[in-house]
Amino acid sequence: MSKIGKLPIELKDSITVTITDSLVQVNGAKGELSYTLPKGIKITKEDTRLLVAREKDSKELRAMWGLARAQVANMVTGVDTGFERKLELQGVGYRAQVQGNDLVLSLGFSHPVKFSPKEGIKISVADNIITIAGINKMLVGEIAAKIRAVKEPEPYKGKGIRYVGEIVRRKAGKAAKAVGAK
Repeated sequence: MSKIGKLPIELKDSITVTITDSLVQVNGAKGELSYTLPKGIKITKEDTRLLVAREKDSKELRAMWGLARAQVANMVTGVDTGFERKLELQGVGYRAQVQGNDLVLSLGFSHPVKFSPKEGIKISVADNIITIAGINKMLVGEIAAKIRAVKEPEPYKGKGIRYVGEIVRRKAGKAAKAVGAK
């Protein structure tokens, strides 16, 4: 039995949920999100809680049960408080700046790298820390991963783009260089 799927989703007074057939719409202070439930999954509203249930017991439905509950819970959290990911630039001469809505990265390439965020995503930069914020958790994580993929941290000097708090394991250089080549 899914440990995640059977948990109720608590709703605050400022959040309204509309359920029509398999479409769930969540409205809150920060915006509106919608999600189409997989076949065999039902959602019901009781007072200030949402309960997710499955029609029958099968391996596929058990997996979808937990997924659907997590997606709806993330929507409720997103329209209430929102989500954010922070990335850190490390390296000499590595810079990030916001021009209009676009993020412009100078990472030692022969050209600057530009990112145009999707609708609903806000990017800001302060002291080589890039903050990606929005109400859709999946979209915020996807944009952060794409920005990080431009210049992942390398293991020898640690230069690159990393999540704040991410630990990059460092490797030693060539042993022959340290001892002296023959």
